[in-house]
Amino acid sequence: MCPSTLPSDDHFHDQCGVFGIYGHAEAANIAYLGLYALQHRGQESAGIAAADGRALRVHKSLGLVADVFRDAQLKALPGNIAIGHVRYSTAGEPVAANAQPIRIDCHRGPIAVCHNGNLVNASVLRRELEAAGSIFQCTSDTEVILHLYARSHRERLEDAIAASLSKVLGAYSLLFITPEALIAARDPWGFRPLVIGRLNGATIVCSETCALDLIDAEYVRDVEPGEIVRIDAEGIQSFRPFPKEQAHQCIFEHVYFARPDSLVFGRNVLESRLSLGRQLAREAPAAADTVVPVPDSGMPAAMGYALESGLPFEWGLIRNHYVGRTFIEPKQSIRSFGVKVKLNPVRSVLVGRRVVLVDDSIVRGTTSRKIVSMVRAAGAREVHVRISSPPTTGPCYYGIDTPLRSELIAAAHSVDEIRRFIGADSLAYLSQEGLLNAVGDPAEERFCTACFSGRYPVDVAQPDAAQLRLFEKARE
Repeated sequence: MCPSTLPSDDHFHDQCGVFGIYGHAEAANIAYLGLYALQHRGQESAGIAAADGRALRVHKSLGLVADVFRDAQLKALPGNIAIGHVRYSTAGEPVAANAQPIRIDCHRGPIAVCHNGNLVNASVLRRELEAAGSIFQCTSDTEVILHLYARSHRERLEDAIAASLSKVLGAYSLLFITPEALIAARDPWGFRPLVIGRLNGATIVCSETCALDLIDAEYVRDVEPGEIVRIDAEGIQSFRPFPKEQAHQCIFEHVYFARPDSLVFGRNVLESRLSLGRQLAREAPAAADTVVPVPDSGMPAAMGYALESGLPFEWGLIRNHYVGRTFIEPKQSIRSFGVKVKLNPVRSVLVGRRVVLVDDSIVRGTTSRKIVSMVRAAGAREVHVRISSPPTTGPCYYGIDTPLRSELIAAAHSVDEIRRFIGADSLAYLSQEGLLNAVGDPAEERFCTACFSGRYPVDVAQPDAAQLRLFEKARE
């Protein structure tokens, strides 16, 4: 027997979560707690940078927040300013060099940065910088920003950051830390979330409000698209150095990524997912006996579907929450081993019944096929699959770990062909119109739906392989 990498769960994944705090005596400890709340946004690595007015110290490593930090590591990060980062665990081998925060020393002194997003022109800029003599330490697109910052001749910190960001394209919610200041920045399209909070006089900036809730902080407002916020001893200053763009906030934050208890883009995520399920039930009813979620991501939409349809919501699948990245694979092959490690059917709920199986998305279709087979093997008479988002037909270039278009089953197959592949009696997706109505934006005025519609708000006409494989993802 030998350890094997756990198979993909066939969902999209957001790459990262960020947390920053200014003006708290235990800044690193608070950042540590904040990262705990954001762990769902990244499980490969974690890191914190802290500053005390003189020095800037960083500790980061591969692993979950609880694995990376102990008392000794947090005590070695003194100061009243801190930023932290969690990174999504991609397929292939994790790379320790890509863990964040990334720190440099330049003519302005030390600075470190955390990034949630993806820069669509990072590889082009990197080649230009390398040709001019820059030496890169990792493969993350985030390092490009620091090289541009180091080359800037602007005097003020926020002006140098703005000049650097004016050269990049794509999605970024960023936190910078120097020995004296915390800087937050969000791209002009507002792809990824970033919020501001308050805790007993301290200022917090983080990816989701669930991190504020954990530490009893108060939500103040979102960092606006295209806004740079400087927080230092003089208070909070806001700058808007970029041309205004039409907002394109990632719709998948409400479909799947964000925690249900968070407020994202001004709307409660659980409320959105319940609305998605209700709308799905109106658009795609099924003659069935029960509604079963694919845990955990399908649970809120399944509850909404059940409420709207009048069918009972039941736990027909139970998830094992204690599955690590690897497991010991048995010598004798077990069919669908990876899925069975994660999910187990409740036969008494499924046997002899017509089941509506609700999930948030289908990417390649391989996991859906195994789950449908598992539900049938447990005795279900019929399996009707309902998906609380439209068919995913294109990759994302703005901070989501996405397969190539050729790997997306909906890019080349009809709904009925997908139904036959996964072995369901029926299959229905939520319409794009229904999706937007459910999140309160029927005119698509503020959401990015490029992975469904193919309309990319930032030009990616000729993306290279590195941009299609976020974090240099190994797919071979």
